[in-house]
Amino acid sequence: MTHKHAKALNETVQALMAPGKGILALDESNATCTKRFEAAGVQSTPETRRRYRELLMTALGSENHISGAILYDETIRQATSDGVPFPTLLQTRGQVPGIKVDTGAKDLANAPGEKVTEGLDGLRERLAEYHELGARFAKWRAVIAIGDGLPSQLCCEANAHAMARYAALCQEAGIVPIIEPEVLIDGCHDIDRCEAVTDRNLHIVFQELQAHRVLLEGVILKTSMVISGLRASKRAGIQEVAERTVATLLRCVPAELGGVVFLSGGQGNVESTQHLNAIQQVAIGRTPWPMTFSYARALQQPALEIWGSNQQRAAEAQQAFVFRAQMNALAACGKYSESLEVEAA
Repeated sequence: MTHKHAKALNETVQALMAPGKGILALDESNATCTKRFEAAGVQSTPETRRRYRELLMTALGSENHISGAILYDETIRQATSDGVPFPTLLQTRGQVPGIKVDTGAKDLANAPGEKVTEGLDGLRERLAEYHELGARFAKWRAVIAIGDGLPSQLCCEANAHAMARYAALCQEAGIVPIIEPEVLIDGCHDIDRCEAVTDRNLHIVFQELQAHRVLLEGVILKTSMVISGLRASKRAGIQEVAERTVATLLRCVPAELGGVVFLSGGQGNVESTQHLNAIQQVAIGRTPWPMTFSYARALQQPALEIWGSNQQRAAEAQQAFVFRAQMNALAACGKYSESLEVEAA
């Protein structure tokens, strides 16, 4: 089946997966943004959120390392202080505007401790509006918890089914779907358990995508790394995380997929960069799809802390953001070195 938007979808994927660039996740819900602002000593209002996001999107030089930004519903409708709509700002900087479209993970009925992501109701109409506003890609996140007897087959299948329906609707609207089936890092599980869960879940996700006739070349997978739980008694090292992550993706991800981006998912700023760098070094010559990063906190946190302490330090906060973007862009090419962090300090 030839997809009517195949050319546009492929062009967007290529722009997002440009070598040496990654995607900025700027799509925290207002509730999540408020938590992060409060921790940094900032009152969360539509105006403070707008100013903070403008600070990141206008940071000089970030366009060399960031190919696109995932926005939140509030943000895609906002503009810079001099009236330029945020999607237009991104486009003029050669970056692709994106949009988070799910409405959050809610308790899954008859599955204690598990979540299913909602947001399919009215999605076709919302996607048409987002396309009009300038969005050319979207994101949908599912959360898969590891625990005693978790995740269940029910949870994996329910989330994969919703994700496939979302992806099909996105492509119908000429929007590239980013699918994010995140295996949560919370817990005391070891890396073997994470690998087994990630493997099983990815197989289910791709079965559903194919059942829904989704064009895989026009899809980007945003995946967690194969990594030990944060409370594991002995956590696997950087090299083992890299090798297991690449091996799992090679087993589970079809070669025709448009690209793979990694989420930082609770890792520290530098730790997520180190893991990305090691993954790229392991992957050289082995993976059929381009791979890069799509980080939120791991790109933003140093900037938020500086700006939160004193909003007059906006330029300094922008420099901190651009530095993290640059470090991850180097890691996305397997060319990062920890010595660069030391030199900057």
